[in-house]
Amino acid sequence: MHPDIGSRIELHAHTTLSDGHLLPAALAIEAKYKGNAALAITDHIDYSNVDFATKSIVNFCREAGDALGIKIIPGAEISYVNPKDIKKLAVRARKLGAKIIVVHGQSVNEPAVPPGTNHAAVQLKGLVNILAHPGQISVEDVMLAKQNGIYLEISAREGHKRGNQFVAKLAKQYGAKLLVNTDAHTDHDLITQEEALKIAQDAGLSYEEALVAVRDNPRELILKL
Repeated sequence: MHPDIGSRIELHAHTTLSDGHLLPAALAIEAKYKGNAALAITDHIDYSNVDFATKSIVNFCREAGDALGIKIIPGAEISYVNPKDIKKLAVRARKLGAKIIVVHGQSVNEPAVPPGTNHAAVQLKGLVNILAHPGQISVEDVMLAKQNGIYLEISAREGHKRGNQFVAKLAKQYGAKLLVNTDAHTDHDLITQEEALKIAQDAGLSYEEALVAVRDNPRELILKL
């Protein structure tokens, strides 16, 4: 084992503010228990809840985050919207205080996600940070993700994991950056750093490539914030 695989940084997780099972404080404490040094709360948003969910997460981070012993980052996951509306929602969430914007990508087990979502997301340099579980991504969009500094997600979540090898293969081939996230909805979805490393290797990354995905790239993204 590498002498320093780093602390776990989770950048895609949900609470009761969307479809998660835990309140933000409970999720944060469970993440800390699993060895997470940082957690982004990225509840699903669309036009119906962007103000409420984002403001609630930002307020939680401001009022309670520092007392929990884990870095909490306010975020949002834009989900199931018309691709042409992703930019508008990202701008809105940013103005409300979201630091990390995730877009719910087109995955192999969710065919109803609007076509063109991946393509719209990877064009939004400086607005979108992560394209989640993009198992149906094209070569063109992988290249755009690299060009625009948008991280592609290797997912720990059942179902979405089926696209990991495809995403990792294209990312390696064209130089896009990868992250490992859980898309956690319960405490049972959270993982340790060792488990994240194994998921990255199971996706086809070498040990050193996996280390970059689970240690270096999350640190890099947080520093960019």
